[in-house]
Order: sequence, then C-alpha cells, then structure tokens
Amino acid sequence: MFDTVVIATDGSATAERAVAAALDLAARFDATAHALYVVDSGEVAGSPEAVREDFERALATTGGKALTFVRETAEADDPAAEDAIVTAVREGDPAREICQYAREIEADVIATGTRGRHGEHGYLLGSVAEGVVRRADVPVLTVRQMEEARTGL
Repeated sequence: MFDTVVIATDGSATAERAVAAALDLAARFDATAHALYVVDSGEVAGSPEAVREDFERALATTGGKALTFVRETAEADDPAAEDAIVTAVREGDPAREICQYAREIEADVIATGTRGRHGEHGYLLGSVAEGVVRRADVPVLTVRQMEEARTGL
C-alpha cells in the first residue's frame, strides 16, 4: 500500500513525534522513507539584510540536525535502516516544496507534525501542515502536538 513515505521535518518536538509515526508506518509497509527539510525562503527574505546570510546558515544547520535525528531514530529501531532513509534539503515555501518533492519521488504518503517552529502562530493545524494538507496529491498523516502532561491527574 505504501512504498514511499515523505517525512517533513523542521526539527521541532512535534516533528519528532511525526518522525516516529512515519518511521513506524514505513517499517510496517517495508517502505522507503524520505526525510525532507525545507529552508523557508520567506523567513530568510524577511530577515534583516545584515543577518540574512547567518540566518540562512543557521536554518540549514537546523535542517541538518533534523535530518540526522530522523536517520538516528531509524537506526535505533533497526541498525540496517540507515540505507533505507533518503534525506533532502530544499529551499522555498515549505508547503509547496514538500508537495513538489512528494510528486517528484511519487510518494504514497506525507507525514508532518501539526505545529512546529511557528506553532504559536498557527490556528488549526499550523500554516505549513495546513498548506500541505490542502495542496498534496497524496494522503497526509498529521501528527498533532501533545499537550504537556497535567499534574495531579
């Protein structure tokens, strides 16, 4: 049913939950997992020119860490999984790039967290997740951010 799974990650805690769910899905169907990080060109363009280059480099570093997390998580469950994870970094509008990447590799499903780095600004799903759900040609698995554990319950 699923041969190719795209895991969209921004390195946030919610994305980490989506990574775990997507890797589980990929393992159950013996699918290839593609971990994707998108450097948001709008964020870069909107930053002050004096720090723009440093900011873009910082986002790329965050992306590298996010992709490393996906690979290490997969390897923790299955040491042979390293070869089954494909990683990619894109630049542009995150929702558009995620959907375009999924089309290019003929993905069967996209997995993403519902709130990431910009979670406090999103209303329902989060701007990137909502954009992916609206634009994707394939099913989208959204993994929501869990509320912090309540004390005394």
